[in-house]
Amino acid sequence: RSIWVTGVQTCALPIFVKGLGRIESIKRLPGLVTFDILLPEGGEQDLEIGASVAVDGVCLTVTSANGRHAMFDVMQETLTRTTLGELDTGDSVNIERAARDGAEIGGHPLSGHVDCVARIADVQSPQNNRVLTFAVPLPWIRYIFAKGYIALNGASLTVAAVDRKNSTFSVWLIPETLRMTTFASKGIDARINLEIERSTQVTVDTIRDVLEERLGPLLPRLERFVEQLESEAAQSRLPSSDDKKSRR
Repeated sequence: RSIWVTGVQTCALPIFVKGLGRIESIKRLPGLVTFDILLPEGGEQDLEIGASVAVDGVCLTVTSANGRHAMFDVMQETLTRTTLGELDTGDSVNIERAARDGAEIGGHPLSGHVDCVARIADVQSPQNNRVLTFAVPLPWIRYIFAKGYIALNGASLTVAAVDRKNSTFSVWLIPETLRMTTFASKGIDARINLEIERSTQVTVDTIRDVLEERLGPLLPRLERFVEQLESEAAQSRLPSSDDKKSRR
């Protein structure tokens, strides 16, 4: 199912990436890029022109479909705000079809509208897990909370820890997530599309507006105090060097 809001099509996406697609060819024109993507097996079922598909978390519209091959046009605004302009022939991408009525919902709904691009700042590999730490542009860290949801390249993940002072957060990935997504191949400095959980953003912005009206000049001091508490809590959640040695 797709949702239409003021004439703009929005992906109403299921929660988890269903498989990996592969960029078969790319046609680059001024202000426009066309991708030919080989969808994961079963990803072509009931696919029609005009359908919404998330590619690395970005909601795109099918312009042509032939078996497992689907074509997508990406305009300059999307190329500027996401990592799609960095893709090359042969690259793997996370693929997610739009949600259908009656589909199981777990985690949190996604719109496919990327807010910013995050960068992998650190990678740790404790036994049977992988811990990725992401650096995000400062204005967006206020919407990210430990135990909250975040969408990274279209995958709904749970935030393990947040360090507001350094504008970073961490997620833990299990082997199944690594198998079904592109994260297994991502290393330090890789750029990842990030979508904030919308209800969290609305709540934070509403509270900030109310506090700003009532506290005025006291608000910056309160924010610094909260950031210090959250930074200390984040450090206590991350694996220590002693923990890493004990796993070896």
